[in-house]
Amino acid sequence: MDPATLIGLLLAFGSLYAMIKLEGAHVEALLIPAPMILVFGATIAVGLASTTLRDGLQAIKALPLAFTGKVAKPQVVIDRVVELAEKARSEGLLALDAEAAAEKDPFMQRALQNIADGTDGEELRILLEDEISTKARADRQSSKFYMSMGGYAPTIGIIGTVVSLTHVLENLSTPDTLGPMIATAFVATLWGLLSANFIWLPIGGKLKRLSDLETERMTLLMEGMLAVQAGSQPRLLGERLRAMVPAHEMGSGKPGKDNKSGKSDGKPEVKAA
Repeated sequence: MDPATLIGLLLAFGSLYAMIKLEGAHVEALLIPAPMILVFGATIAVGLASTTLRDGLQAIKALPLAFTGKVAKPQVVIDRVVELAEKARSEGLLALDAEAAAEKDPFMQRALQNIADGTDGEELRILLEDEISTKARADRQSSKFYMSMGGYAPTIGIIGTVVSLTHVLENLSTPDTLGPMIATAFVATLWGLLSANFIWLPIGGKLKRLSDLETERMTLLMEGMLAVQAGSQPRLLGERLRAMVPAHEMGSGKPGKDNKSGKSDGKPEVKAA
């Protein structure tokens, strides 16, 4: 689980709460049901109206991923691919059939099964690329749903403010109530801007980033599996896959603990004079 979204939202709302207290205001003044119902209800409604029902439901199902989604560790993927490359070189491609049966990742499982079945390399590449493209397209729809809600929310907040100000103008004969009524009117705009920038846009951005990371992981697996099928030397394959990953994404993993297995230990070799 990557806690960035949860931490970010808590800090954002915490900053808002601190400002309210430092200004001497009251949180209760912002928690007015009418504008909140309009902003949140109408934003979700127009978000659904802007897409298909199936896409909307899929986006709602994807919401927990913004908080619980796991960030792939490239080094773990690379180590696994190198291990499979060693097995294929020592026991043959047919040995990968048993690995496919035990594999929990559906994408890698299909790749291993196709390699063991003798699928042509080019056909396997097309199959895996199509699967990656389909996954990215589905994820993009979920991210787009929340990003679009982030665009609608401020405008809906303004609509709520206009409606409330219309009510204010109907009560000009009671000047003592104008101040509170005007303040209440602007709460709708506040919640429109607040929900867009504190909730919908961050969630949409996080889902997009998680999708990008998953696509990168699947691409890394695809290149590794194709290289295994082609009989690449394990150590060279590990170096090639590491070169495909930005240094900051490699993390603190310890690649290649055993040089005999063909994995790199991350240290330059020293040749005897």
